[in-house]
Amino acid sequence: MQARLRTVPPVGAATERLLPTVPETGPPYATHEDLSQCCGLVLGSPTRFGNMAAPLKFFLDGTSAEWLSGVLVGKPAAVFTSTQTLHGGQESTLLSMMLPLLHHGMYLVGLPFTERGLHSSRGGGTPYGASHVAWHSGQGELSDSERDLAQALGARVAALAARLRLP
Repeated sequence: MQARLRTVPPVGAATERLLPTVPETGPPYATHEDLSQCCGLVLGSPTRFGNMAAPLKFFLDGTSAEWLSGVLVGKPAAVFTSTQTLHGGQESTLLSMMLPLLHHGMYLVGLPFTERGLHSSRGGGTPYGASHVAWHSGQGELSDSERDLAQALGARVAALAARLRLP
């Protein structure tokens, strides 16, 4: 499997100018075509009061055509998040990102308790998906267990996508 990294554009209460089609830095903006082309999907968002950030929610709210056509049905998906502090709403954020994926008919992939990092992590990592607590490192770097869990989650999505071999 090959990963395709994308971001979503920012949203605001008022738009005074059009955003460029490609951001000045970082990965390109996600398109609905990216969704139809993917074999599996891993969504991430910072936690905002126990919920996904507004730009991701706005992007997902615009996927009605994909929902009607069923382009995501039967594809594996997973979610990840980051919070500044412990108890910042990681699990509810992960669950909030899962809801649209369930409506799209995707197979949700989590982290089983057989993943050692779930037992040794002092920060992020849940059965619902990978997570990170920025406060622990002081600089925002992933701990070894957070990194291992994120890689395990991606590997699980890739393995399921390979088994399903969707067109």
